[in-house]
Order: sequence, then C-alpha cells, then structure tokens
Amino acid sequence: MNPTLLICLLATTGIFLLAERLGASVTLALTFKGDVKRETRWLAQYGQAICTVVAALLVFRLDRTPAHMRAFWSIIIAVTTTSLVAFAIKRLVGRVRPAREQAGRFLGPSLRHANWRESFPSSHSASAFALSVVLVHFYPQAADVFWALAIVCAILRYIMDAHWPSDVIAGITLGYVIACFTLQLKLT
Repeated sequence: MNPTLLICLLATTGIFLLAERLGASVTLALTFKGDVKRETRWLAQYGQAICTVVAALLVFRLDRTPAHMRAFWSIIIAVTTTSLVAFAIKRLVGRVRPAREQAGRFLGPSLRHANWRESFPSSHSASAFALSVVLVHFYPQAADVFWALAIVCAILRYIMDAHWPSDVIAGITLGYVIACFTLQLKLT
C-alpha cells in the first residue's frame, strides 16, 4: 500500500465531507474555471491522438522485453481503429449533442463535418477505453491508473455536456471491443 496515496485520499475525503456539511455545491452542475478547467480538458484528452502517440513511444522506449514489443503496435492499431470506426458511426447517425437545437435527435448520414451533430458515440470515451484495455493487458500492475484515466475521461465527456450518457456508454463499448479484437491479432 502506498501511504502517500492513502493520506491524499483520506484528506480529499475529509475535505469533501467538510464541504458538503457546509453546504457547498458539489453536483454535476459545477462550473470549472482556471487551472481546474484546463486540467479537466487535459484529462478529457486521454486516448486521443497525441496522448496515444506518447503512450506508444513510452512503451517502445521503456519496455524492450520480447513479450511486450507488440504493445507498441497494439496501442497504435487499437486506438486508431477505434477512432476511425467512431468517426464513421458519427457521420452515419448524425446525433445532435446536448444543449443544441434538436438535441438528441439522430439526423442521419452526412459527409460534412459538423461537430454539433457528431455526438454518438463518444470517440473520446472509445479511444480512452481502447488505450486502457491494451495498456492493462500488457501492464496489469498499473491497471488501476489506466482504468481511472479512462473512466475520468468518459465521465468528463458527460460532465462537460459534450455527450449523452448513451454516447459515452456506446463509446466505452466500442473501445473495449476493438481493443480486445486487436489483442487477439498476432502483431510482430
């Protein structure tokens, strides 16, 4: 057990208990500002292009064991495939994002980029879970970190009002399925 982590978790719990007792607003209606806003946006990028490339390069540079050499390609293939499939589905179904005119409606196929109608599935959630599934497979000792990053990313997509809950769950499912399929391939 990591005593520093335990102390941080207990302190955070105590702070939240005190804040709740004092009547602070700690609901999904929170408005993020300053550093917190920037940090949540960073966390919401877990599994996206730059993060995936950095993760793959770290694996390539730090883990040269024969058993894990295929981790590099598994990361790249799983996340890239997940992103492309999510992109295709978004363009096919055309679901309108929350807080927009016609919110939640499926408008059908479109070849043109229109972010407001590309809600389903959440590609951020899909890519985050694809990355975590692969990383957990090769590095189970850090599973809690990888799962936490993916879960936080997915939750933030909902909290930031970018997606409906079903978009997030569909993204998680998509990322999981594609990553599991990728891990079955005989890479390198």
